[in-house]
This record gives sequence, C-alpha cells and structure tokens, in this order.
Amino acid sequence: MSLDDDLDDLYGVAPEEFTARRKELAAAAKKRGDADDAKAIAAARKPTAAAWVVNQLVRADPSAPTRLSDLSEGLRAAHAEMDGQRIRELTTAQRKLVHELVRSAFEAADLADPSAAMRDDVTNTLQAAIADPEVAERLGRLAKAEQFSGFGDFGGFAAGVPEAAAQKAPKSSPEKAAPAKSSPSKAAPAASRTKPKPAPPKPNPAEVRAARRTRDKAAKEAKAAEAASAKAAAAVDDVKATLASARRRYEKLLESLHAAEREVDAADEELKAAQRSAGEAAERVEAADTALAEAEQALAMLEGD
Repeated sequence: MSLDDDLDDLYGVAPEEFTARRKELAAAAKKRGDADDAKAIAAARKPTAAAWVVNQLVRADPSAPTRLSDLSEGLRAAHAEMDGQRIRELTTAQRKLVHELVRSAFEAADLADPSAAMRDDVTNTLQAAIADPEVAERLGRLAKAEQFSGFGDFGGFAAGVPEAAAQKAPKSSPEKAAPAKSSPSKAAPAASRTKPKPAPPKPNPAEVRAARRTRDKAAKEAKAAEAASAKAAAAVDDVKATLASARRRYEKLLESLHAAEREVDAADEELKAAQRSAGEAAERVEAADTALAEAEQALAMLEGD
C-alpha cells in the first residue's frame, strides 16, 4: 500500500477509531520498511467532527471536489472578464451547490440533526474550498474545519454587476445619441402656440404642518434605527471575536490532545519494552538460581566424600 492509500484509509474511519487505526497503519508502514511513511501517518491529526463530516461527503460523492473546483474556476474567469451576468449566474449556482453538498455531507455521516455550529463549520469549509484551491485539494483528509473569509483575489460572490463590468458596456455613438435639431422655421410657431402653465395652488398650512410632523417622526425613527443597527453590529463583532478566540482555544486543545496521544503511544511502547526486559531478567534469575543449586549440590557431594 502507498502512503496515499494509508491516509485515505485512516481518514475514512470513525473518529473514535482514528487513534487505534493510525497506530496500526504506522506500525505496518514501519514493518514494510517505509520509515518516512510511518512518520507521516503517525503525525496525521485526528479530524474534528465537522472535518470528519466533510471527509465522509468526499467518500460518498467523489465528484464533490471537482464540482467545487469547477465552480471556483468559473467564478475566477467571470471576475477576470468582469462579466456581471455570468457572476450572478454562478453566484446562484454556488449557493445551490453548497446547500446540496451540506445536506449530502450530513446524510453520508448519518447525522440527522446536526448542531447549528457544526452546520456552519461544514458550510464554511465548503465555501472555503471554492475560494481556496489548496483547501479543495485537502478535501477527504481534513483535520479541522476551514474558515470561509471571502473569495481571495476575485472578490466576494456579490449578486450585482461589478462597476468595472458596467464601465465596459458600449457607449452610444455621439451621432446617434444627439437629438435631431429642429428647423428654426418650424420651432418658432410651435413656441408661439404654447400656453402658459397655471400657477400651482398654494399649500394648505395644516397639511404642511402635518407633513412636517410626519417627516420629523420618520427622522427620529431613522436615527433610532441607525443607533440600534450600530449596536447590533458591535454585538456581532463581539460575538465574532469570542468565536475566533474559542476556535483558537479549541485548536490548541486539539493539538495538546494529539501530543498527549503520541506520548501515550510512546509510553505504551516503553512499557512493553520494559515488561519484556523484566521477563528476560526473571528468566536469567531463575537460570542462575538453578545453576547455583546444582553447584551447591555438587559441592556438598564432594565435601561428603
């Protein structure tokens, strides 16, 4: 088996079986003489729950990475060409594809009622795979959920047409856009026939006061809404910061857990080696005791003679 085969096998097992399977595959690689492969397998990180769900999606639907990559390439090309209509079409396709794959991922993982946090992690990971080809390449062997934070060098998937795309639209020819000039001989009579417009009626003072009260009330409500919006935005920023901090702590805990798992594995091997050494030492003691007894018996016989 190759290293790729071993890693595919490893990241395909259930999370609770990961550590034991990693140990088995590393030992097998070492036994067949592939020391580098054994190190790579031993260094493989146990996937988080959300990463495992995405990995299960790739095993259930091998076409998923290709579909995500094709959409990514299409979006990059559309942005490069400043094709607003194509961007809108692909944006709609992107939303549908991610929604479909999220549903398929949880079905593949046999999770009927995932938490909102896990659903967000899976969704963000698939979005990140569209934005970042390196993430797409790791699908199937992810160790952690990826954070979607925009679409790199081709901007967000906005539904509107980019300004630059609008600027590319052909402009009307000055000759076609310019209105035809009227003949002076015909324009004069037409002007002479135009009747003066009647003066607009004077506004009703009561209606004016009512309109002003309505305007003032609307302005007050708009100001209150702006304050509430600013407060909500600040709360969102605080929650985002808390989430980012929690994710960092979570990742550190995972790294510590992985290091602890390696230490446990190493200690287990050391214990087995120590037990073997103790057994061998006990055998030597027993052999020495037997030899001593035989020597003492022989000596006693000689002294008796």
